[in-house]
Amino acid sequence: MSILLRFIVFCLDPLGLGRRFLIRPAVNLSWNVYDRVRSKADEKVGTVRELVLRLGLIAFAVVLIIWLAVFMYAAFYYVYMPAISHTRPVHMQFKTCLETSTPCTFPHAHVSLTKKQQLLMVGQAYKVIVNIDMPESPQNLELGMFMVCAEMRDYDSMLRGHSCRSAMMRYRSPLIRMISTWALSPLYVLGWKEEFQQVPVEIFSRYLEERQHPITDVYVEIQSQKIQFYTVTLHIVADFTGLRYIMFNWPVLSAIVAISTNLFFILVVFLLSWYHWSDAKWLHSMQIKYARLTKSLEPGVILSGASSLRDDDVGGDTLSDVDADDLVLVKKSGSGKRESPDALRKRHSKKTTADH
Repeated sequence: MSILLRFIVFCLDPLGLGRRFLIRPAVNLSWNVYDRVRSKADEKVGTVRELVLRLGLIAFAVVLIIWLAVFMYAAFYYVYMPAISHTRPVHMQFKTCLETSTPCTFPHAHVSLTKKQQLLMVGQAYKVIVNIDMPESPQNLELGMFMVCAEMRDYDSMLRGHSCRSAMMRYRSPLIRMISTWALSPLYVLGWKEEFQQVPVEIFSRYLEERQHPITDVYVEIQSQKIQFYTVTLHIVADFTGLRYIMFNWPVLSAIVAISTNLFFILVVFLLSWYHWSDAKWLHSMQIKYARLTKSLEPGVILSGASSLRDDDVGGDTLSDVDADDLVLVKKSGSGKRESPDALRKRHSKKTTADH
């Protein structure tokens, strides 16, 4: 097949002019064009890869900075902001009387807040509120005012706070009660609403926790034997002021301002760090110092003094008169061995003869 192809080419171009002036230049030109296109394609691919890498690094840095700003605000919020409220049920106890239907003693209860640990934040003011759900019964409507007392004690049962507050049900005239009862009667019949009032009694308006004596128990007492109630609950609510008040009442605005501030300072630190690390002068100086250190520690050069050569090393002959220049460096020979003491002695004798 190759012989036939050569014969055809020879018949078409017996002198080889077409192959020399047309085919070969065309082939060379084609190969040159292909090489240029391929090199440009490789350069473009390298440029695209570099661009993608840079964009990826920039995106990673942006995400990292935003995540750091959000994490710093979340950590600060968790450490700085206390729990908003603590709710505990109050199970009232009293002694019954056989002669009457009313209790013989005041209803009282012991509420355990925690087990020998810090529940409230030190330095934060709290409101201690006792909520009493009282039915609108004739006995409660005729009850009038009554007293609610509470005692705050630590884990050693030491008294840390005592307060009493007066309370009563909200007054409503018989006409208003009748109209509201007729209007809300479908809800009352279906059980979606009940005829009772929730009476909140604020025992402490600004109670401050002590670090050495944390509150663990609360004692509640209602000083009335005729009172009727469904449930009693104890609420300890944080009374925020200043920055905590802003962070609690405007959480979105405070989060935006805090995260923006964190982003600003993180970007400033990042830019300053990048500017410092991008300057290669300090790196070049470190490289020079490292090269000098490695050169000084090379095994071919050993620093020594005149006192390192003793009399017995040179066979009883002393080298005390040898110049300091000859004793500073002791070089290795070509085979990696040091000069023998005989060689040192001969060189010293030649130097002494030349001086004389």
